[in-house]
Amino acid sequence: MGIISTGDGTSDPILTRMVAEDKVPWYKKPNLRIMYIYLFLCCMGVEMTSGFDSQLINTLQFSQPFNKYFGAGYKNPDTQKWDIRAGLLGFISSCYQLGSILAVPVAPWFNQRFGRRWAIMFGSGVMVVGALLQGFAQHIGMYIVARMLLGVGIVFCIISGSALIGELAYPKERPVLTSLFNASYFVGAIIAAAIAIKTVDIVGDWSWRIPSILQICPSLLQICFVFLLPESPRWLVSKDREDEAFAVLTKYHAEGDASSLLVQAEMAQIKSVIHLEMENSKQSWMDMLRTAGMRRRVLISCMLGLFTQMSGNTLLSYYSNLLFEAMGYTTSFAKTRINIANQCWSLINGVLIALFVTRFRRRWMFMTSSTLMLFVFIGITVSFERLQFAKNHHFTNKSAAIAALIFFFAYSPMYNIGNNALTYTYLVELFPYSQRTMGIGIEQVMGKLGGFFSVNVNPIAYKAINWKFFAIYCGWITFEFLFVFFFYPETYGRTLEELAFLFEDKDLADKAVAAVEKQIHGEGNEHVEKKEVTIQDKV
Repeated sequence: MGIISTGDGTSDPILTRMVAEDKVPWYKKPNLRIMYIYLFLCCMGVEMTSGFDSQLINTLQFSQPFNKYFGAGYKNPDTQKWDIRAGLLGFISSCYQLGSILAVPVAPWFNQRFGRRWAIMFGSGVMVVGALLQGFAQHIGMYIVARMLLGVGIVFCIISGSALIGELAYPKERPVLTSLFNASYFVGAIIAAAIAIKTVDIVGDWSWRIPSILQICPSLLQICFVFLLPESPRWLVSKDREDEAFAVLTKYHAEGDASSLLVQAEMAQIKSVIHLEMENSKQSWMDMLRTAGMRRRVLISCMLGLFTQMSGNTLLSYYSNLLFEAMGYTTSFAKTRINIANQCWSLINGVLIALFVTRFRRRWMFMTSSTLMLFVFIGITVSFERLQFAKNHHFTNKSAAIAALIFFFAYSPMYNIGNNALTYTYLVELFPYSQRTMGIGIEQVMGKLGGFFSVNVNPIAYKAINWKFFAIYCGWITFEFLFVFFFYPETYGRTLEELAFLFEDKDLADKAVAAVEKQIHGEGNEHVEKKEVTIQDKV
């Protein structure tokens, strides 16, 4: 069988076809099933910390003791309640993103040097320290430093966790698992929102100290279980530990069958692609700008990072307190109940969308998501304009309030179709192994910069121009659609190695395919016996 060209930077998807022939579901494979449980606890659970954090800051604004403690005695002139000035509130909220920005230059190097598991362990340890400092903060400076530490830790865990999911998962389930990575965000958000229901009315500082300390929980899960996961076989191959990589693939992708043709082909593909990458890469940040294909990847990664944090989601998740007040829901009872209902709804649609969206082409799903988000924000803009008009003329517009709440709930499934469900699926597919963690790091730094900007600007801009601020988001989301249309390539239906040279010289992709064909045709199998012997020792 000769090499079949496809016209782009990919070649004949041999391994993809082999995987498609495996009809045994994952839940009937004991080793794979156990690994997926640990992946959920250690990797897919990473985003629980981000979800917890966004709702922590959101719901703490419902707490009068929190506003009094960090607001320096400021009272809102409109409500006569303890409050924090918009500029300071924005900075407190955005310090999480600021910490992540500072960590991004180091996190990919740490990942490549020490492996995915140690990066998760390190990041989780930093977040444990941050959560404890946050819960026992004695002044605003200590609280800000604690939030920055949490931001440092989360970026280590996100970069390594998302890469490890993509590199360990069986190829058939990889897109779904990487899509579920972001869905765990809503688990953390629900927990934080539920905690707020019981803590918001506590008299005294423990109303905000208890939920702040409890942010430690997801990190403790990762610390306890991360070394029950195997290391990434791709990382092991890059460190010339090929026997260990083969043992991992054999145990989890072939249930211990070292003679599996699929695992042998998978190993051949990983080895050939990573060796080709290493020959054409210095594994430095300059690699990200060296070729036209890599520069395009970087541009897409930068914009994807901005889109994940600047599509209106930070406004709705961090400052729902402001929006609820405008809708007429002013009691802590109403706010906390609406908030947890929205987080539960987001988890339900986020998980369902993650399970199904990967069956469709990535580019079309991103465009569908941006189109639907635009419609929702047009509805939000009109609803809040009517609410402001009613307020200015001293009457109540209940219809506009109900419409605003409906659009508030409608936003999450529209956002989840693209920027939530497909972000890490797309990034893992877009970047080759040697630049994967750096590519995710670039997305993270741009996402955190976008989050830092929007979280700071949102409360100030909303209070200054009210409903007109939503109209600005309508224009930005339109730009998102146009960028996806003109710049995003399609990555659907291929393994990571088949996508490794998507924008590069096709000869490199053809060499990788030739290595797989050689393995399938029985050449090079003289190493199998040696690897069979070492499997029990290595796994």
